Amino acid sequence: MTSFINGNVRRPIITLTTDFGGKDPYVAEMKATILNISPNATIVDITHQIEKFNVRMGAYVLASASPYFPKGTIHVAVVDPGVGTRREPILIQTKHSYFVGPDNGVLALAVRKVQIKHVYRIINRKLMLAKVSNTFHGRDIFAPAAAHLTNKTPPAEFGPEIDKIIIPRFAKIVRRGNILIGEVIHVDDFGNIITNLGEKELELMEIDHTVNVKLGNAKLALKLCRTYSEVQLHKPLALIGSHNLLEISINQGNASETFKVEGGSKVTLHSP
Repeated sequence: MTSFINGNVRRPIITLTTDFGGKDPYVAEMKATILNISPNATIVDITHQIEKFNVRMGAYVLASASPYFPKGTIHVAVVDPGVGTRREPILIQTKHSYFVGPDNGVLALAVRKVQIKHVYRIINRKLMLAKVSNTFHGRDIFAPAAAHLTNKTPPAEFGPEIDKIIIPRFAKIVRRGNILIGEVIHVDDFGNIITNLGEKELELMEIDHTVNVKLGNAKLALKLCRTYSEVQLHKPLALIGSHNLLEISINQGNASETFKVEGGSKVTLHSP
């Protein structure tokens, strides 16, 4: 897993995305577990401020950040309200990176547009901590798995290969005649409403100037802009944001509060 750049060894990278926050010892325990197995690992915190139990938010944040890490990075995501249940711990090997976490949708967006090579169930107890808690798989299963990967443990040793993962509702778009039905996948700190609809969907609906969208009780015809400043202050707009997803925004305002929309709300896109 270690690579060489201009003759220098680059330390293996493991990222962490969780809803654990910063008050409790949970993140430190995961890091300690990783470093005991892989002392040379570089651990990068994507965030530990995912809203509690919000798999959709965790999936969005991981999918947004993961493409910018070097090839071979191992991404661990733990937003796991079903910990200890029959949901599977999995390892996804893609052409570019590895993703480790529960099979509950938190990994689904990050691997949606990349080439998946293999998916494995993590069942090999030799690659977990000696004692596995029913409530803390992040420390006892997922962190050790990531660390063992940096030590060149073959992915196939973690368990049997499977042919599919759970695709959650927030990763799906439904077409009904001349409308597309998606949902709000995230609301950022600026109040921008980020949908699961992207450039491909706008092209499908032949939209290039005006976006006709229904958000909650609001029916809007919005200018499709390239920047926020293309409309007057405090006026709404639509644009394709930095992660190639359709955003509904207000120039220097809060679209989520204005339209009373939150993550998970339905979004309906109409053709012109």
